[in-house]
Amino acid sequence: MESNRADSFLRLIQQSQQGKLKIYVGYCAGVGKTWQMLQEARRLKDNGIDVVVGLVETHQRKETEALLSGLEIMARKSLHYRGIEITEMDIDAILQRRPSVVLVDELAHTNVPGSRNSKRYEDVEEILAAGIHVISTLNIQHIESLYETVEHATGVKVKERVPDRILGLADQLVNVDITTDDLRQRLSEGKVYVPGRMEAALSNFFRPENLEQLRELTLRELAAKLDAKRRNQLPDESASNPDQLMVCLSSKTQNCEMILRYASRIAGRLNRNWYAVYVQTLSDSPTNIDARVQRLLANTLALAQQLGATVFTYKGDDVVKTILQFAREYGVGHIIIGNSGRKLPWWQRIQGRQTIVERLISECREITVIVLDTREEGSAEKQKLFAPNIFGIKQQNAWKEPVRNARVVLWESVIEKEEAFRQLLHECCIADPDIDEASALTALFEREKQGGTFIGQEIAMPHARVENLSKPVIVIGVNKIGIYDKESSNTARIMFLMLSPLSDPNSHIRMLGLISKMVSETQWRSMMLRAANKKEITALVREKVKQLK
Repeated sequence: MESNRADSFLRLIQQSQQGKLKIYVGYCAGVGKTWQMLQEARRLKDNGIDVVVGLVETHQRKETEALLSGLEIMARKSLHYRGIEITEMDIDAILQRRPSVVLVDELAHTNVPGSRNSKRYEDVEEILAAGIHVISTLNIQHIESLYETVEHATGVKVKERVPDRILGLADQLVNVDITTDDLRQRLSEGKVYVPGRMEAALSNFFRPENLEQLRELTLRELAAKLDAKRRNQLPDESASNPDQLMVCLSSKTQNCEMILRYASRIAGRLNRNWYAVYVQTLSDSPTNIDARVQRLLANTLALAQQLGATVFTYKGDDVVKTILQFAREYGVGHIIIGNSGRKLPWWQRIQGRQTIVERLISECREITVIVLDTREEGSAEKQKLFAPNIFGIKQQNAWKEPVRNARVVLWESVIEKEEAFRQLLHECCIADPDIDEASALTALFEREKQGGTFIGQEIAMPHARVENLSKPVIVIGVNKIGIYDKESSNTARIMFLMLSPLSDPNSHIRMLGLISKMVSETQWRSMMLRAANKKEITALVREKVKQLK
């Protein structure tokens, strides 16, 4: 079985010019992930493949150290932090050496401050982008969307986490599994930790009940990931309702991170695009909320983007009306919202007033509303992950050609948002002369009033649906210095301007989903900003579209 897996990855790397990623996943330290990875490296070397060890942590395990014999090991890079010398993987040396395959252990590792990238998975993304194949290892508890699940099951807060999209990048996921009794036996024999640590480990994290829950979680998550990959390969099937997901956020929402991780897991199961929508009321203006709340809100929106959501900010005092308007415009079939347990005072009840959750449920039509109890951490596990009415939705592949054929505009100095809109729109009109430039510009500005399209610190995605279009038109603007929005003080360096047919809202949703997947990868954004000319940018865009399934 192990030999077949190695042969499968061997065929994969021989057939591809792009870097491929294989991850050995386990439910806990000591199950044998690194050992399996080194065994495969030796088999690949025997087949004539150029394999090097970028970084492997043996943790002084003699069996593991023995497998390093005969493999080329890249020297580590020394860094000084607070007077201590720390070694990390030397990514520059790997890129210069350019092996066919590199081994990178412990994917969730946080690099020492001052390193090229803050996280090891970002190093891996850069290596893959250079066309080098990577074999890595990961424990299930380090997946971002499982944070609350793991804490609820084990009582442990996992600090080092990997975005779910990294597992989505993997071409192969391999479950490394042994029974919990065997793992505890290995631990007691000193094969997992050095003497002195095993006793504490056996009585704490390595308790049988913890290990059983983590093992079950690993099997369930990997089955879901593999099923999602299978559905990714199904042919495109048009549907009248793409049935996307959205998460409702506000500055008063409790446990936003838990809600976002829950939504990410459901979106992954159903293979749907999903959106995080923040409705800013007058009481939420920066002058009315303190700096701490503003920081929490900014962190929440950043996490939503990291988990794969497309983030939108709207302004409006009628929160429910704004949510439902967004749901209709973007083909949302599932709305996820938190319930803090707040109750209206009796005198408001007498007047017929309802909470936002109550109004949302009563005013929704043909939309499933999922209400999560956010009064305490870990409460997402009280909800059923798979409701009967969200089973069996087939995946809908995005329409890729408009992005592949996108025109590119480069700016060398700071440009204001409105001027950027005008220049990119003019390029759209060159691509499709049937576009009415004046009315399209009005539509863009009207859409911008509904909710800002600046996402994070680097991306803006202005868009509108207009008449007289037969298919979407996209123009990409890149400014290494910045695109500035005076009204909101937001900035961006990459702007995707998209126009789509007024008569086809589904294509609009598909394209937003595709663009969101592209810009979510830190390494790809960095490559876009380092590109020297339009030709290089076009090549990066087309290659990324080709990679997305």
